[in-house]
Amino acid sequence: MRAGGPRKWLEKLPMVLWLTILWVLFWGELSLANVLAGAVIGLFVMTVMPMPRIGFEGRVSVIGTTILLGKFAVDVVLASVQVARQALRFGHDPHGAVIRVPLRGHSDLFLTLTAVLCSLVPGSIIVEAHRLSGTLYVHVLDVPAAGGVEKAKADVLAQERRVLYALATDADIAAAGLPPRPWKRGRGDGPNATPAVDHARPTDGEGTVTR
Repeated sequence: MRAGGPRKWLEKLPMVLWLTILWVLFWGELSLANVLAGAVIGLFVMTVMPMPRIGFEGRVSVIGTTILLGKFAVDVVLASVQVARQALRFGHDPHGAVIRVPLRGHSDLFLTLTAVLCSLVPGSIIVEAHRLSGTLYVHVLDVPAAGGVEKAKADVLAQERRVLYALATDADIAAAGLPPRPWKRGRGDGPNATPAVDHARPTDGEGTVTR
């Protein structure tokens, strides 16, 4: 029992540090008072309102993670340029929309990571994540500039696919209806192997709310 105490606090330390950093960034000033206040608030939150554990039984792929981070960096740069261009177009009224995108994974962790990565790309933000149905509701700043509703949905699903290829097991990927990782195809696949179905393209009938 006593041995579990220090270990339990060590497990909370990364989140406390992260909450402290967020507190300092919120106030916009790095000072001893802000750091101490952030640490106290972080300890309070982790003690009184601890977050539920999200289990991870995936398999980290170095190649998949590299592709995920590299493509994310490219998306952020391109989207930032696109949003800046739209901001400088005087008299242009963006046609935004909230699109519904059912994901294919069956893990809260993968849903959360997909939602966070989509929100960090300028021009899109997650307005709601429905955990039970595995559905994301994404607000797109300008649908025509994003290539249309179907293209915006496909981008979200492509983000989820990269997350799964980076962190999921082969069984999770198959359960999501995705083909094996491209760099692993052909390994142990016999001539009679049945190819997996790629559901990367969204089907018709997914609801959108435009404005």
